[in-house]
Amino acid sequence: MSRALPLVALVGRPNVGKSTLFNRLVGARLAIVAEVPGTTRDRLYAAAEWAGRSFSVVDTGGLDMGSESEITVRVRNQALLAIEEADVVVLVADVIQGVTSEDQVVGDVLRRGRTPVVVAVNKAERPTSRLDAAEFWSLGLGEPWAVSALHGRGVGDLLDAVVAALPPATEAPAPNGALRVAVVGRPNVGKSSLVNQLLGRERAIVSAEPGTTRDAIDERVVYADREYVLVDTAGIRRRGRVEPGIEKYAVLRATRAIERADVAALLLDATAGPTAQDAHIGGAVREAGCGAVIVINKWDLIEKDTNTEREFARRVRAELRFLDYAPIVTVSARTGQRAARVLAMAAEIQACREFRVPTAELNRLVIDLQARHDARRKGRELKLRYATQVAVNPPTFLFFVNDRRLVHFSFERYMENRLRERYNFHGTPMRLLFRDGSTAPKR
Repeated sequence: MSRALPLVALVGRPNVGKSTLFNRLVGARLAIVAEVPGTTRDRLYAAAEWAGRSFSVVDTGGLDMGSESEITVRVRNQALLAIEEADVVVLVADVIQGVTSEDQVVGDVLRRGRTPVVVAVNKAERPTSRLDAAEFWSLGLGEPWAVSALHGRGVGDLLDAVVAALPPATEAPAPNGALRVAVVGRPNVGKSSLVNQLLGRERAIVSAEPGTTRDAIDERVVYADREYVLVDTAGIRRRGRVEPGIEKYAVLRATRAIERADVAALLLDATAGPTAQDAHIGGAVREAGCGAVIVINKWDLIEKDTNTEREFARRVRAELRFLDYAPIVTVSARTGQRAARVLAMAAEIQACREFRVPTAELNRLVIDLQARHDARRKGRELKLRYATQVAVNPPTFLFFVNDRRLVHFSFERYMENRLRERYNFHGTPMRLLFRDGSTAPKR
C-alpha cells in the first residue's frame, strides 16, 4: 500500500487525550472519546491540513509497556506499527500528572528511532501549565508544546512544529475513485480477521473477545489494479444489549460506515448459521441503498458434503429474504480461503450499480412486460406510459402511469425481477418510482 500524504502518528500512554487531540487536528469527532483508559484500540486514520500542507493523522491506543494481557499487547503492537510507518510522531503527555515512568519508557522507545518527534503536553488549561510543561524537556525529545486539545489552546503552535518536521512536499496523485467496502456483522464473526487477510498484515486487532473493534477503520488496498477502501467496523449487537457509552457510539459509527459504503460485506458465522441479528444488520444495509455481498466466514470449520453449501445458502435466503439480490461467498478469514473473492465480487456489484439502461431500450422492455402482465385493481387497468432511469448507485427508475394508485406491490416486484433478469442488477437494491403522467416528459 502506498500513501500519497505524509503521516503523523499520535502516541502516548493511555488516557492522556490522544483521541481528543486527533479530533481537534482533523476537525471532526471521528475518534471515540471517553474518560476510560484503553478506549482507543485500533489505529484510526483521517486527513488534516495546516499552513497549506495536507497530511494524514493516525490515532493509536495507549502504549502500556507494563501489562502483558492479550489486548494490551495487541494494542501496543498497533501503536508501534504506527510509529514505524509515520513521518512525524507526536508524543502526547498529561501536564497535570507530569512526567511519569510510563512517559519515560515511551520516550526511550522514540529516541531509539529515526522519526522526528514533537512533544504535545496536553490538558494545559491552567495559567501555570506552560511553565509546568517545561518539565517534559527531561524526556530528551526537544521542546514540549503546551496544548489543550479540548479547548484548542496551543494547537496552532503545535501544528507549526509538526509541519516543520514533515518531509518535503511532493505532488500527490489524483484520487482514482476508490471503492468503499464496509465489513459489517455481529460481534466476533471475523470482520477484523478478514480485513487483515485482505491487507496481508495485521491492521486491526483480532481477539476472541467480542467488541474488540470499536472505531470504524479505513484502510486502502489495491487488488487487480483497482483501489479499495476497506472499512472494518464494530460488531453490531441487538439494541437492547448495546451498553451505553463507548459501545453505543461504536455501533453508531458502524451504522454510519454502512451509509457511506459503496458495498457492504455482511459477515455471517458458518458455525452459528444465520440469526435474527444478521437479518437486522442486513436490513440496515438495504435501507442504506448500498450494494451487498453476504460472506459466510469460518467455512473451514464446517463438515461438508455435496449439499452443504446449497443447504446453507437456502437457510440464508430464508432468513434474509430482503437481500435475495446479494450474492453469497464462503470464505475462511483465518486461512485466507477465497477471501479475495470478496473484493472481486464488490467490484462486480459496483459495476452493476453504475450501469445505466438506455431510455429507448428501457421503454421497449416496458411495453413488452406490460403486454405479458395484466395489471388491474378494482376493475381498472394500470397503464405504463413512459419509463426512464433517473439515477445510479443504486439504479433508480421512474415510471409514468395513468394512475399510481393502481400500482400494487406485486406488480412493482414483478417489474424489479424482470429488470434484474434482463440487466443482471445483482448485489444492489433497486428503486422503482411511479408518477402520474399521460405522456413522456418534455425535454
